[in-house]
Amino acid sequence: MSSPSGAGKTSISKKLLQKDKKISLSISCTTRPKRIGEINKKDYIFISEEEFKKQIKNNKFIEHASVFGYRYGTLIQTVNKFFQKKNDVLFDIDWQGFQQLKQSGLDVVGIFILPPNKKELKRRLKKRGRDTSEEMKKRMNLAQDEISHFPEYDYVVVNNDLNLCISQIQSIINSERLKKSRQSNLTEFVYKFLN
Repeated sequence: MSSPSGAGKTSISKKLLQKDKKISLSISCTTRPKRIGEINKKDYIFISEEEFKKQIKNNKFIEHASVFGYRYGTLIQTVNKFFQKKNDVLFDIDWQGFQQLKQSGLDVVGIFILPPNKKELKRRLKKRGRDTSEEMKKRMNLAQDEISHFPEYDYVVVNNDLNLCISQIQSIINSERLKKSRQSNLTEFVYKFLN
């Protein structure tokens, strides 16, 4: 799942995780400082720039990108743990990370979250109250570029109403789970039914 900052991706992710216990959130590593209230290894795995570079060199990331001067990346071992539990993995990443995931060979479904309009996006960023006016300006400028990547995704959902948006995304997830290519026991079931 990707979106520009302020489109509601984090709120949507939290609600999806509460509703659907077969989804696990992939926790990213980051070099950015911890914000007030964030917990290491719950919200992000906070590491140094040097450690991040070392992980890249050792091919430990399934995807990584630089955003607003900080690095973000998903460790392969984190994702594998969720797959061993037979959980779907939710990636809260930007378009750069999504492109890398698509090239990784994983069975990936991309959902892009759009804000209803520019004015609402700016209002939401202000309401969060954690960015300086200079940072907000950067986020608004970057939003244009981020939004330009929506055609690369399988689904696009406009977050005009949070509950409706979550319902739409849950419908997408349920539909994707029902695809015959993802139902490993379907052939065996049909064979038994027909014989």
